[in-house]
Amino acid sequence: MKTVTEHTSSKFRDKGSKFIGYLFPCVSVDEFDEQLSEIKSKYPDATHHCYAWRINPNKIEEFAQDDGEPSGTAGLPILNQLKSSDAINTGCVVIRYYGGTNLGKSGLINAYGHTAEMCLKKASLATLIPTKNFQITYPYAEQNQIDQLKTRFDLKEIEAEYLEQVKLNIACRSEQAEEFATALNTLQHKGIETNKLGAGFVTMQT
Repeated sequence: MKTVTEHTSSKFRDKGSKFIGYLFPCVSVDEFDEQLSEIKSKYPDATHHCYAWRINPNKIEEFAQDDGEPSGTAGLPILNQLKSSDAINTGCVVIRYYGGTNLGKSGLINAYGHTAEMCLKKASLATLIPTKNFQITYPYAEQNQIDQLKTRFDLKEIEAEYLEQVKLNIACRSEQAEEFATALNTLQHKGIETNKLGAGFVTMQT
C-alpha cells in the first residue's frame, strides 16, 4: 500500500469544461471533510465538486461522491485511480466548471479519472505498512533481551519513557505480530510486561 505525503494538483480541459484536481493525505473522514471544505470555499462557483477517499490500512474504508454528475461517472473513476495506485489514507477532489458542451458518460469518466491520474503521477508516495502496536515495560537490566527482539523482528520504536523502568511503545509488522507477542510472553518471568495497543501503521519513503 502507498500513501501520498503532500498536496498535489492538476488541471485538464475537455470541450470547454475545466477540471481541477486536488490530491492530499488524510487519515480520517473528518480530516478529508476539512480539506473538502477548504476546496469548496476556494471554488464556490464550480459546477461540481466530486471526490473519493480511501482510509484505514488495517481495514480499508472507501467512498466516492458524484455531486450531481450521472451516477458512476465522477466519484467512481476518481476512486478507481486511487485503487489502481494502491493509495490509502488519501483523498482526491476534482472540481468541474461546465463549458457548455455535454461530454456524455464516457467523456465524464475519462475526464474525472484522467484528472485524478495526473495528480497521482505528480505525487510523492510513501509505502504504508500495517502494524500491531505493543507497550513494553521492563527493568533496565533486561535491555539486552529487548535489543535481541529488535534484531529478530522488524520493529519501529514509536515512543520511549525512561523512569524507574523503561516503557517502550513498539510497532511490529502485522504478519510478525503473533510470533512477537509469543516471544514477549516467554520473558514475563524477567519482569518484562506487555500490553497490546491495537492496530496502526508506519510509513517508509519510497
